[in-house]
Order: sequence, then structure tokens, then C-alpha cells
Amino acid sequence: MARIGRYVFHDASLSGSGLLSCASCHSPTHFYGPPNGNPAMYGGPALSRQGVRAVPSLMYLEREPAFAIGPDNAEDETGTLAPMLARSVTAARATKSAGDPAAASANLVPQGGLFWDGRADTLQQQALVPLLDPLEMDGGSLAAVATKLRRAAYAPHVVELFGPGILNRPRLLVVEALFAVARYQVEDPSFHPYTSKFDFWLEGRARFTPAEARGYALFNDPQRANCAGCHLDRPGPDGTPPLFTDHQFEALSPPRNLALHANRDPAYFDLGLCGPYRRDLHTEARYCGLFVTPTLRNVATRHVFFHNGVFHSLQQVLDFYAFRDVDPARVYPRGTDGHIAVNDDLPPGDRANIDNVDAPFGRHPGEAPAITAGEERDIIAFLGTLTDGYAPPPAAPSPEAAAAR
Repeated sequence: MARIGRYVFHDASLSGSGLLSCASCHSPTHFYGPPNGNPAMYGGPALSRQGVRAVPSLMYLEREPAFAIGPDNAEDETGTLAPMLARSVTAARATKSAGDPAAASANLVPQGGLFWDGRADTLQQQALVPLLDPLEMDGGSLAAVATKLRRAAYAPHVVELFGPGILNRPRLLVVEALFAVARYQVEDPSFHPYTSKFDFWLEGRARFTPAEARGYALFNDPQRANCAGCHLDRPGPDGTPPLFTDHQFEALSPPRNLALHANRDPAYFDLGLCGPYRRDLHTEARYCGLFVTPTLRNVATRHVFFHNGVFHSLQQVLDFYAFRDVDPARVYPRGTDGHIAVNDDLPPGDRANIDNVDAPFGRHPGEAPAITAGEERDIIAFLGTLTDGYAPPPAAPSPEAAAAR
């Protein structure tokens, strides 16, 4: 099944243009993220239609929980959001702190799911959306995709696994092909290798440089960078390596990206959980502008950051965290009226959702930033330790082995 999934993942013939596969936007040589610095990838029948969001990596999704309001959906036997929403209305929210990440983990807030807005719960569901999206692979319909699957060179393998009747059931054929893609992502270790320097450091097989060690300390300083307040960096109770995300959603309000074609319309706003793609929460005004916290694994290899791809370097990202509140002119553009266009990518009515509490936010204009330029460089050095493919130094021989030589 996983081998069939690999064929499907790399099959550009399934797209409307015949030129775009899953691997085109989720490049294996770019840690299953976008292969370029465009804020969004181009798709459609002639690869001329720009998407509206930055392409996230497909790595480390095998442990992504299903979307829920709060950390545990066990009490909701109906499988609907209504009971969870009702419980969350008056629930208190713990501040996110690297010093006590467990406190915020119990928050009754949106978390989990796939895509920037969490609207898919399984890798199979996630694979279907770009396949049919007219801005992406533009496959047309399930029937059209099924026709192409029947013609694929790997079709005999599909028949071998499911029997010849599968070719006469278009919907089932596509469903099974996408399930195969999901199995490929789960079973192929390249999607979750855990081979970064940080992983070897956890095992005691690597040592941080002085800059990396300083950056790690800042990453976990609840009063300074406080990165680990959202990007959890501690192994799980069962020893599983950290994913560097709490899976929760936040409204951080990065500046509007005018390089996105959709943003040329001043009335258009991407509201994340409230739409335009997700519709089941569009009436929940308290969630407008919230997007999921992504993993930081392999973040140093990315070319664009945040859901709108507005930043192109980790330094720009850290400048945003450092200066958003204390010196907005260093983050936001100047509007036509001459004023700094603070929070310009959210409608005024939704700006109350912006996180102004969790450090390093919550400071006031004119105050010193939470981190200095030199400290930003140290944090970036630490983030580089999250890149997979690190080769640890060979282990020193034991005293017994050395004596035997």
C-alpha cells in the first residue's frame, strides 16, 4: 500500500496540467516543503494560478492529533464541535510559558488537525484537497482522477492489491489511492527521521556549540524569547521526541503580504479558522485570524514563514517577535495615510483575538525588546540544530576497547 502511495505522490499526470504532483510542492529534497521562496505555489491548468497560503511541510505529521477544542475529545461522543465549543466559551486560558508548558496544554482552545486551519483530520483527507483544488493540482473531479489512475503505470499494482473490480469503482479507486499516500507518509522514514543534531543531543551523542547552547537557553526562557511556550521541546511521557509544536492555534498578526494575489483585493482577509476554506467555525468570531502553530523541525531550511509567506528569513521572523509590540514601524508597512499599518492583515473587528499576553508579546511601544540582535543570532543557531540529516561524531571507544588496542 505504501509503495503504491509513493507512486501516487510523485504522479504529475493526476493534475489538470499534467505537470504538478504532490512532490512538486512538498519536495522530498526540501524536507517535504516548497522548493522555492514564493509565498504560495502556483497551480491550475497552466500553473498560472497562485495559491493563497504558504505550503507547509508534510514532515512529522504522523503524530498530529485530530482537530478539537481542547486537548481531549473523549467526552464528546457525538463527534461534533458543538459540545466542545460550549465548554470553551467561559473557560479560563493559562498563559503559555516555557517554564510550565503543561499548564497551557489543558487550555480549551482549538488545536490539532491538518492544514493551516486544521480542517482535515487524516492524511488521507489532506491529500484529497490539493488534488481537486483549482489553484493547486486541479484534478477536476473524482471521476477524472480515477480515469487517470486506471491509465497509470502502477495500475497493475493497484489491481494486485484490491482486485480488478477496483477499476470500475471510481470513488473507491481514488479513496484507496489517497489512503495509500497516507500510508506512504506514515511508513517512509523520510517523513519523520528524527535525525537532527537536537535528537542526537537528547541521546547524549552530540554537543551544542556555545551559540547553540545560548540559543537553547533563550528558547526556553519564559521571560525572554519563550519559544518553547508554543514550540514544545521536551520529550513526551513515553520518551517520544518532541515535535516542537503544541498543536494549538494562535492569532499573531504578521503583516499583510501583498505578494499574494488574493491580497490585491483590500476587502479580502484570510481568517484561518473562520475561513475562507473552513466554514464550520465562521460564526465563532473569537477564532478569526487563528492559525496552527507549526513544527519547528527543519525550520532553518524553509524559504517562507507564517501562513501568508510574508517573511523569508528566520531573522525577519525573530524581528517580528521582538519588535511587533515595542516598535511596530520595524514590522508593519506605512499606510497611504502615513500611519503605520499595524495588524493590517486582520479586519479591525478581529484584532481583539491577537495574542498580546504570551511572552515575548505584551510589551509596550518604546520598551526594550525581549531579545537583542545577538540573542536572535543565538536562537537561529539553535534552530539550525533541528535540521534532519546530522551526522554525529563517532563514539569514543570504551576504556576496555582502548586498552585492548
